[in-house]
Amino acid sequence: MASGSDNPLDVRRRRLLYRSEHRGNKENDILLGQFARAHVMTFDATQLDHYEALLAESDNDIFDWAAGKAAVPPEKDTPVLRMVLAFRVQF
Repeated sequence: MASGSDNPLDVRRRRLLYRSEHRGNKENDILLGQFARAHVMTFDATQLDHYEALLAESDNDIFDWAAGKAAVPPEKDTPVLRMVLAFRVQF
């Protein structure tokens, strides 16, 4: 008997949560880790697709977009990225 945690979307969500917290760049670990804990478990498949694509980007690009040091390229601009950019880290 499979538990709810074996749901493919839940497995994917947990994997993305881990990837968010273990980027290798401390600033992105904090931003994406807190963002993922706040939102990823409620994301639908399309939102997970967008978030997974974001995690495939380089840490430098993500940091520059979040810090306002660089404009987000139009092809990378998704509703999920906008959520990340609006997210405020809690200390």
